[in-house]
Amino acid sequence: MDKAQELSSIIGEIYELTNRLEAMYPGRHFTPDGHLVGSIGEVHAAERYGLKLFRADWKAHDGETPDGRLVQIKTTQRNSVGISEKPDYLIVLHIDENGRLEEIYNGPGERVWSLFEGRKPPKNGQYQISLSKLKEFDKGVLPDEKIPALS
Repeated sequence: MDKAQELSSIIGEIYELTNRLEAMYPGRHFTPDGHLVGSIGEVHAAERYGLKLFRADWKAHDGETPDGRLVQIKTTQRNSVGISEKPDYLIVLHIDENGRLEEIYNGPGERVWSLFEGRKPPKNGQYQISLSKLKEFDKGVLPDEKIPALS
C-alpha cells in the first residue's frame, strides 16, 4: 500500500471511530475538528498534488508545488471556510462524515480574496466564504491555473 492509500485508510478509520462514539452517545458530536481537520487536509493535499509542506507556523501558505507556487490549504467539515490572508494559490477541501475528501476550490487565491478587499476585518480575523460560492469560483478556474494532481 502506498502512502496516499494508507493515509486514506487511516482517515476512514478515524471517522468510523467517531461514528461509533456518536452511536453510543446520541446527541453528542465527536467530529474531528480544529488542528486535526486542518492537518488531515494538508497531508492529503501534499500527497495528491506533490506539495512540500512548510512548518505549521508559516503565515499565509501551507506548502509549495514542485514548480514553486505557494499554496494555502483550507479544510472543513462545515459549509464554509475562514481565510485570514491573501494566498497566491488556494486549495479548499471538504471532509464528509465518512472521512472522504472532496476538492471544492483549486486556483488563484486572488479570485477569492477579492471578495474581501475593502471590507472591515472580522473580529476573529477570518473572512468566511461558503463552499457553494467557492464551487462557483472553481468553475471559472482555467486548467492551467489549477494545481495539478499527481497521476
